[in-house]
Amino acid sequence: MVFMRFRPRLFGCSLFSPSKPRTPTLATASAAAAAAARRRRIVSMAASSSSEDALRRALAERQAAVDAQAEAVRGLKAAGADVEAAVEALKALKVEAGAAARRLQAAVGSGGGGAAAREEMRQAVVNTLERKLFYIPSFKIYRGVAGLYDYGPPGCAVKANVLSFWRQHFVLEENMLEVDCPCVTPEIVLKASGHVEKFTDLMVKDEKTGTCYRADHLLKDYCKEKVEKDLTLSPEKAAEFKHVLAVLDDLSAEELGAKIKEYGIVAPDTKNPLSDPYPFNLMFQTSIGPTGLSVGYMRPETAQGIFVNFKDLYYYNGQKLPFAAAQIGQAFRNEISPRQGLLRVREFTLAEIEHFVDPEDKSHPKFAHVAGLEFLMFPRELQLSGESAKLVKLGEAVSKGIVNNETLGYFIGRVYLFLTRLGIDKTRLRFRQHLPNEMAHYAADCWDAEIECSYGWIECVGIADRSAYDLRAHSEKSGVPLVAHEKFSKPREVEKLVIVPSKKDLGLAFKGNQKMVVEALESMSEKEAMDMRAALESKGETNFQVCTLGKEVVITKKMVSISMEKKMEHQRVFTPSVIEPSFGIGRIIYCLFEHSFYTRPSKSEDEQLNVFRFPPIVAPIKCTVFPLVKNQEFDAAAKVIDKALTAAGISHIIDTTAISIGRRYARTDEIGVPFAVTVDSATSVTIRERDSKEQIRLGIDEVASVVKQLTDGQNTWADVSFKYPSHVGPQGDQE
Repeated sequence: MVFMRFRPRLFGCSLFSPSKPRTPTLATASAAAAAAARRRRIVSMAASSSSEDALRRALAERQAAVDAQAEAVRGLKAAGADVEAAVEALKALKVEAGAAARRLQAAVGSGGGGAAAREEMRQAVVNTLERKLFYIPSFKIYRGVAGLYDYGPPGCAVKANVLSFWRQHFVLEENMLEVDCPCVTPEIVLKASGHVEKFTDLMVKDEKTGTCYRADHLLKDYCKEKVEKDLTLSPEKAAEFKHVLAVLDDLSAEELGAKIKEYGIVAPDTKNPLSDPYPFNLMFQTSIGPTGLSVGYMRPETAQGIFVNFKDLYYYNGQKLPFAAAQIGQAFRNEISPRQGLLRVREFTLAEIEHFVDPEDKSHPKFAHVAGLEFLMFPRELQLSGESAKLVKLGEAVSKGIVNNETLGYFIGRVYLFLTRLGIDKTRLRFRQHLPNEMAHYAADCWDAEIECSYGWIECVGIADRSAYDLRAHSEKSGVPLVAHEKFSKPREVEKLVIVPSKKDLGLAFKGNQKMVVEALESMSEKEAMDMRAALESKGETNFQVCTLGKEVVITKKMVSISMEKKMEHQRVFTPSVIEPSFGIGRIIYCLFEHSFYTRPSKSEDEQLNVFRFPPIVAPIKCTVFPLVKNQEFDAAAKVIDKALTAAGISHIIDTTAISIGRRYARTDEIGVPFAVTVDSATSVTIRERDSKEQIRLGIDEVASVVKQLTDGQNTWADVSFKYPSHVGPQGDQE
C-alpha cells in the first residue's frame, strides 16, 4: 500500500469482450504494460546482478576447492603421510575463498559495506535526535506503543517552521483556500471514497501468541536478508529472491501465503508458525454519540474533508475554476507492525492540496515560472528499461508528454522548490512516475517525490492527477451534485452519451454484485459504450470485464440502454478534475534530519562533534546569545540583545553557563542553531555562522536586524560578511 494515497476500488474499469478480436482498451493496455513492467524489471535485475552472480559462482568454486583440499589433508593424515605442503595449499585456498567472500559481501552490501555504514549513520542521527529531545517514543515510562512518537521542544519548532513555510510557499503564494475539518469522519463518507472496503494491508498472525505482522514485510525482510547476508546462496537462488522482491507489490494473498510457507518463514519473535494472510483494514473505528449506532473512523487522510466541501468552496470562490483548497491536519492509520521510526507511524501530520481544474483545460498560467527547473526524474520508461533516474528539464518533460499536463507539472516544480529550500539534498531527491500497475484506472498521471535516506528511497510527497473520481464518488453517494458550470455566450447543440443500466435486470442477474456492474457500465468511455451498443445490437449479448469483480460477466441487450442524444445547452455542467499534492510531513522532517546531519572533529581532534545544518528557515532556534564571561556588564548587554530579538520575533536562547565558549558553540550546533552571538564587550558583539564557523563583528544595536535578515532569507551570510568586518577570536573562543 502506498503511504500517501491508497488505490481504491477500480470503478469503471469497463472492458467488454465481444466474441470477435478487438483492439485492447486502456485498461487491458495497462494490464499488459504492468505485466511488461514486471518482466522488464526482472530482466533488468538479472542484467544488473550478473557481476554478483559471477562473484557467487567464484566463491562457490573456491569453497568447493577448500572442501576438497581439506578432505585431502584428512586423507593424508589418516595415511600417516607428510601433510605440510597440503596444509599450506589449504591455507592459500582459504585466503582466496575469504577474499572472494569479501568481494561478494561488498557487492551485496551496496558497495563496500554500504548497508552497515547507513545503519551506523542512522543510529548516530536517531541517538542525537532522541538525546536532544527532537522526538521520543510516546508513553515512554510505560514502555511506549509502537508507531506513536512525541515531538520535544526542538522537534516541535522544526515541525512548526516546516508547516509555516508550507503555508507561505503554497497557501499564500498560490492564493489557496485553507480549511480545517474534523478528524472523526462518518462511515458513509469513507464508504463513498472506498476506504471502508479497500483500505487494507495483508496481515498474518502468530498462531500461538496472536501477534500480528504485515505479510509482505516478513517476505521482503526474509528475501533481502538472504540476498545481502547469505554468501552461500547459489546465483539461481539469489535471482529467485530478487524476483520475489521485484514482484512483491503484485502478489495476491494466496501467492504471499504460498511463498511464506515455501520459505518456512515463521514469527520473528517466537519462531511459531504463521496464519494465512488476510486483509486488515487500517482505519481506527469509533462510534459517534452515546448510542454507538453511528459508526465513524479516525480519518486516514485529510482530503475527504475538502472533497465533501467542494460545493461551498466553489461558491465561496465566485464559482470560478481553477482554484485550490488546502488542509493541514492529523491522520490516523492502524499500521499492523509499524517500524522505521517517523517514517511509518499510526498518527501523523498530512498537508494536502486539492487543485480543482477544468478537465478540458489543464494548462497553468504560471507554468513558465518552473519550466526551466532541471532535476532527477524517473519516468516509467526508464523504470521499465532498468535504467536510473536522469536529470530532465520540467518544461521538456511536459512538452514530450512524460508529465501529463501543465498543472501537474507546475505542482511537481513547486514541490521540488519547497523540498530543496527546506534543506533536502537535490542529489538525493527524485520524482518517480507510477507504473501502470500502481495507478488506479481513473488517474491520468501520478508522481512521487522520493527522498533517499538510510532506509532507501522514501515516498514523501505524492502528486497525482486523480481526474474527477473523488467528486463523482461523493456526488453519487450523497445525491448532491459536486459540479462546476461554464456559461456559453450563445446556446450550443451538443451530443451527449446516455447510459441507462436496468437495475432490475442487473439485480436479477448479479444479485449482490449489481452495484459494481452498474458502476462499471456507467463509467464507460464513449468509444467503449458505442462498441458495446454495436455488439448488443448484432448479437444480443456481449462479455464485459468488471475490474472490481476481477472477472468478465455477460451483458444482454435488456440490461442496459446506450444512446447519443442531441441537446441545446446554455451552459456546460461538468465534474472538475483534481490535481492532488499530498505531503507526509513527518517523513519529510525525518529525511531533513538525515540530510542535515554531519560530524566534524573538535579542536583537539579527540572527538567527533554532531552538527545539524538546518537552513535558518527551519532551524528550531535561530540564534544563541553567549556572554563570553559572567560579569555585570556583559549580562546587561545580553539582556538588551534578548529584548531586541524578542521584539523582532526571533527564537533564541541565552546561555550563561560556565563552560568554555567552544563547548557552548558545539552544544548549539548539535541542535542546528545557525547563528551564535557572543557578547565580549559592552558596545559590540560577534556573530558566528554555524557551518563555516566564520565570525563578524557589529554593534549591539544592529544584532536583531542582521539576524532577522539572515533568518528571513533577505540576506545571505556572504552578504553580511562582506558588509561587516570579520573577527578571529582568541584560542579559547574556538572549538
